[in-house]
Amino acid sequence: MKKSVANTKRGNLFNQITINDGGIVRCQQQQKKKKSDQICKGKRTSNNSSREQMDIDEPHFKEEIIMEILSKLPVRSILRFKCVSKYWETLMSDPYFKMMHLNHAKNSQKLVISQCCPEGNIFSMYCLPLSSVQPVENVQKLDFPLISTPYRCAIQGSCDGLVIICVNDNIDVERNIRLLWNPSTGESVLLPPPVFSMTGGCRLGFGYDSTSGDYKILKIYPQIDIPGEILALKSSSWRTVDKHHGGICNVISGTHSLPFVNEAFHWIGVSGNYSVVSFSISNEVYGEIPLPQQILCLRGNIYIGVSVLEGLLCVHSSSNHDRNVSFKLWVLKDYGVKESWNALFIIEDPCLFNTIPIYRFEDGEVLFWGINVDCPGHSFRTSRGPFALWPRCDTFQTGTAFTGSLISPKSVI
Repeated sequence: MKKSVANTKRGNLFNQITINDGGIVRCQQQQKKKKSDQICKGKRTSNNSSREQMDIDEPHFKEEIIMEILSKLPVRSILRFKCVSKYWETLMSDPYFKMMHLNHAKNSQKLVISQCCPEGNIFSMYCLPLSSVQPVENVQKLDFPLISTPYRCAIQGSCDGLVIICVNDNIDVERNIRLLWNPSTGESVLLPPPVFSMTGGCRLGFGYDSTSGDYKILKIYPQIDIPGEILALKSSSWRTVDKHHGGICNVISGTHSLPFVNEAFHWIGVSGNYSVVSFSISNEVYGEIPLPQQILCLRGNIYIGVSVLEGLLCVHSSSNHDRNVSFKLWVLKDYGVKESWNALFIIEDPCLFNTIPIYRFEDGEVLFWGINVDCPGHSFRTSRGPFALWPRCDTFQTGTAFTGSLISPKSVI
């Protein structure tokens, strides 16, 4: 489904399509059989009708040019433009076109938010572009993927425009299900339940395995005695994975989901000292990445987490020592190389103690999610202050950056 599959699927697609008048492209033989009194492509016909007729099923440009133009449009526009003609509908439904669109869309990330309204505990989903110049009016309320109203909904990871959401039943609050959802198209599928319960503070990681051509979900617990599980979406079945050796305890409170970088999931582990634990998505091998010495020397109440910004692995720490709260963010420029940890910035702000960085803007400003000490609930803010695009912070909310895509959840299971 990635590059190798896309190239095979691409082939010589348009040269092979020669379907009749109700289809995509008319062949030359059919064009020659047209009546001599007709003028094609928008000009008047010589019959008694005064209407101008446009042959919108026949491309006016090279197919590659049409694909390149359409692949740069947002998902909502593409879904509308599928109604223009059968030719466009077939083109936009092709897997190669969907991957071309996804590659373009990765340069314009969005934020999907799950928020509980103060009245009635009703959850709503929102989407907004991640741009420092976009107005608040661009916030879009999304249709919830279930008919019934959930008791609680949390976002637990995203990959290639697909988002994992956990939904608690509004009747049995202990019962929860997980959906694989495309916020851009509204499509969703129910994920199979794992062998072990999802309770106990577990975290999920969601990524694409280019070796097997399959999307996979990893589930990790903070407890050492509970094994992790992995779900390959094509097989639709969970299986346990080997425990990490060395008595390492998983520290997963500092993240919504397990960051996926270099085709591996990551979280913080501790066994005498802190380190970054990695788990390869293809060969399922554990690894460890040493942390910068500055983190290992922190004193007082320490809060450490791992995230991904601009495709790079990051580690953030909050330390509360002598009533001074300091937030620090490091980025690993060369994956796996301890010496390549670089401090991105340091902020002295008590509001950033229990905070997770989720996105970095082009100007270097970072978007955070966390507990706001000035008002109840969880909220979003930036490294310089309030997040103007989403100023609401009076209730519980979760969110993640994602890419608008045409990939259907049903096509990956």
